[in-house]
Amino acid sequence: MKKPVIAVTRPFTRSKIAKELIEELGGKAIITPTLDLQPVNSNSLKKLIKEKENLDWVIFTSPTSIESIEEFHPDFKNNLKAKIAVIGKKTAEIAKKFNYNVDLIPEDYTAEGLLESFENINIENKFIGIPRTFSARDVLPEGLKKQNAVILLAEAYQSLLPRDIVRIELLIDKIRFNEIDGIIFTSPLTVTNLFKVAVDKEEIAKKLSEDIITVAIGPITSKELDKYNVKNIYPDKYTVKDMIELLFKEWNE
Repeated sequence: MKKPVIAVTRPFTRSKIAKELIEELGGKAIITPTLDLQPVNSNSLKKLIKEKENLDWVIFTSPTSIESIEEFHPDFKNNLKAKIAVIGKKTAEIAKKFNYNVDLIPEDYTAEGLLESFENINIENKFIGIPRTFSARDVLPEGLKKQNAVILLAEAYQSLLPRDIVRIELLIDKIRFNEIDGIIFTSPLTVTNLFKVAVDKEEIAKKLSEDIITVAIGPITSKELDKYNVKNIYPDKYTVKDMIELLFKEWNE
């Protein structure tokens, strides 16, 4: 039986687990990042650090937000009184790795899922810090404001189109010439950046829909693919492991 070739659009630093899972299931992984994550010690992040004693909650929406604080402000977690909320299993693992006590993780690994969890907690007038990328959706901070929380957004990292787009161009060629069998997208920007580089967007969308098993990590990324009319699927649990297992299930069927 042919060994499926699976493209992984995550940054190199986030692709190890995906590569291992694909190989364990009998596939060949091609790491072709369409997204670059760059930690930044921004003024807003420095402000969040200064407000440490006043924070009631800190929300980590991705591993990179934690790693950025660890890089620039490793003492932040020491004697931190604020409660910690995270989105996603991997973010929880990274938080625990750096000795943060996770108080809240929603069953639904999305901003909407976290907002639903906070509905059962009184956060009125609570001071909540959210270190993240400023390119993220406004759903979480706006939703928390509606619950009358006070929000401090801090730019902990930037989500960028890779400076060298050669790998993305090569990925597009592999899509065009049927050299891959499946592809995984783990965030809306991994989709957006691919189509930003693609010249013939309709051709790529058609290939991804008809000739390739296209898997999104969850409904938010799926909606971004929908914008480009790309037929896609996503797992019930929004993890890399579940999306790869779903991809291979489709392949074997």
